[in-house]
Amino acid sequence: MSFLDKCKIVFQYYLPKHALSRFTGRLAAGEHGKMTTHVINWFIKKYNVDMSEAERENAEQYSSFNDFFTRALKPGVREICQSDFIIPVDGCVSQLGPMKAGRIIQAKGHDYSAFTLLGGCKERAKPFANGQFATIYLAPKDYHRIHMPMDATLREMVFIPGDLFSVNPLTAQNVPGLFARNERVAAIFDTANGPFAMVLVGATIVASIETTWHGNVTPPSSQLDSWDYPTSGDEVITFKKGDEMGRFKLGSTVVMLFGNDMLGQFEPYLEPGVVTRLGQPMASLTSTVKSASAEQDSAVQEETAPETTALNETAQTPVVDTPKTDDA
Repeated sequence: MSFLDKCKIVFQYYLPKHALSRFTGRLAAGEHGKMTTHVINWFIKKYNVDMSEAERENAEQYSSFNDFFTRALKPGVREICQSDFIIPVDGCVSQLGPMKAGRIIQAKGHDYSAFTLLGGCKERAKPFANGQFATIYLAPKDYHRIHMPMDATLREMVFIPGDLFSVNPLTAQNVPGLFARNERVAAIFDTANGPFAMVLVGATIVASIETTWHGNVTPPSSQLDSWDYPTSGDEVITFKKGDEMGRFKLGSTVVMLFGNDMLGQFEPYLEPGVVTRLGQPMASLTSTVKSASAEQDSAVQEETAPETTALNETAQTPVVDTPKTDDA
């Protein structure tokens, strides 16, 4: 690591990250006319934002920076595929794979626990102890609405207070337990195939995190808080694959946890550093993988069956006529 990179990491430990983030949040929410338009145009140029995908392509059409940052895409720009699980955000894969005894890989040489990530509750973390995880980083230029990777029913939401380090790749590689120490919102869902958790991780200058059912969740307080939701009846909150579930007001990271034995495998193209787009295939259910394997075995058996039959026919013992003899 270069001296400059070391300085960037050390500086974050001393930076008043919460105060800076809240101040930036107020500025981003303000409607400042031409000044807002100027800042948005600067941002588009600086980060090479593709505005041709946006429902509103011109900076002048946004009343605030937050309005621009959480912009909607044009209908049909992201196609939702038929995979069991889809990519829920535009971004870049940070890490993904199996969890071992509840440990999640952050970067080479760094891991953290699902127990800590989900707010320090054993019962909440237990269903994911030997499941799978996927972490996707959203860069400043990305579309910042978060969608559901599968059909699900909301069961619980937890706000976990914490720090506000940057979550860029450099920081993820050098700050231990980054995603489990930053402020975050964990949404726990029930699905037809097991439990699923979507953790929205805050970061420096991330003004707030909001969900479609609650609105702004952060910054509420410095205390851990949780909300339980009915999983049946008239007030149940359900989602279809591809439905929007939340937004980041300035960029951050999503960590997904899949229950034990829920996933069969991630798509082969997914690995750290791969750019993702909402709606792309992400993973298959265990049942889908088993079904595909059974179908393949059946096809192999069908292909070899005629050959086996022919071999059996040629292997039959020929019938030989025995000459009759007269009795003595």
